[in-house]
Amino acid sequence: MAFEGLSEKLSAAFKRLRGKGRLTEADVKEAMREIRLALLEADVSFKVVKQFVAQVTEKAVGSDVLEALSPAQQIIKIVNQELTELMGGAGTKLTISSKPPTVVMMVGLQGAGKTTNAAKLAGLMKRQNNKRPLLAACDIYRPAAIHQLEVVGQQLDIPVFQMGQTNPVDIAKAAIAHAEKHGSDMVFLDTAGRLHVDEELMDELRNIKAAVEPTEILLVVDAMIGQDAVNAAKAFDDALDIDGVVLTKLDGDARGGAALSIKAVTGKPIKFAGVGEKLDQIEVFHPDRMASRILGMGDMLSLIEKAEQNFDQKKALELQEKLRKNKFTLTDFYDQMTQLKNMGSLTEIAGMLPGVKASDLEGATMDEKLLQRMEAIILSMTPAEREDPKLLNSSRKKRIAAGSGTQVVDINRLLKQFELLQAMTKQFSGGKMPKNLRKMMGKKGRGMPGMPGGMPF
Repeated sequence: MAFEGLSEKLSAAFKRLRGKGRLTEADVKEAMREIRLALLEADVSFKVVKQFVAQVTEKAVGSDVLEALSPAQQIIKIVNQELTELMGGAGTKLTISSKPPTVVMMVGLQGAGKTTNAAKLAGLMKRQNNKRPLLAACDIYRPAAIHQLEVVGQQLDIPVFQMGQTNPVDIAKAAIAHAEKHGSDMVFLDTAGRLHVDEELMDELRNIKAAVEPTEILLVVDAMIGQDAVNAAKAFDDALDIDGVVLTKLDGDARGGAALSIKAVTGKPIKFAGVGEKLDQIEVFHPDRMASRILGMGDMLSLIEKAEQNFDQKKALELQEKLRKNKFTLTDFYDQMTQLKNMGSLTEIAGMLPGVKASDLEGATMDEKLLQRMEAIILSMTPAEREDPKLLNSSRKKRIAAGSGTQVVDINRLLKQFELLQAMTKQFSGGKMPKNLRKMMGKKGRGMPGMPGGMPF
């Protein structure tokens, strides 16, 4: 997570405040000094840091805060609100044209990830909004740029329009005509980049903009390059009047200051964030949720949304019915583990849980070999054995071990895990979910679909 270091430093500052009980103005100013240093070390723009600290200090030294029963919590609340505002307040959606196709022009420096993120964004629109996107190859300079777009397009089952090494303006116009003719309601223009901002690049992009009048111009920026990302954003905005930013590589170990500075410097919102290398690892950027993650409060809404996208709703309903009848089987157990694996790495999931540091699970992933062994064991059982594991006596276990290429000890370990899970699901499905857990999952105890009692296991 890009903000891991910042999160730890802010948590340390707040921990000292909590230990003080009643706060003085001096206590607040000392905490603000630590917050200022933490933000500067995270590569946030100096002007942005100065203004942010001044605003937080002004609100934090008010009598209603210093005389509150829990002033430290009040200050955390203020910092959370100001961080959210700093990153744009509310999330900003992609503008959809009333007259299709919606044309999205992707711009940015070479290496920022325009081609991949054009495809990622098209895939997101297809999955979540039922759009019919078209990818247009307007980068005629970078070697293999057209081929790369075709490859990612094929992986996502999204058509790619290309005309080889001809004029990018002609390609863009022809792509839109092609979309209108073939029923595509969105066109993503993958434009050329340079290693640095120059007038030749900007002239070409201006010409494309003038020719096709895109619905949105999105700047793709690499979060790993820190303040250079902010400088690039300002240069592109001055030249093209961009509509928003796609911030990539937010899953890396960068200091993350770009995310906190771009909106303040350019006035343009971050609309999407790339959170991994896979083609489905892009998400809508929510300033309030990101502020919560930075402050160690987690992001349960995003975690629940991720679960909803990866869990089969029909299977979830079938599972709920089985839980009510106490018929949770080994086949169900395997299905759930497979779907949980599709949500991503444990590190990514941990970053969304309140009070859990992603670094504690650094590099942790669902063990592929363990999952394969589990699948082999379960598939080597008869349907009756999967339904009722109590049938598994010594001779049956030896048969399953031989059929799955495992050992009896592996089967016993799997059965033990299954028994523990059955006990847990019986507790949760019986309506005994702890109050604090129910509150964390939502006002109505809304959990993650497909998981027993809303709990991942």
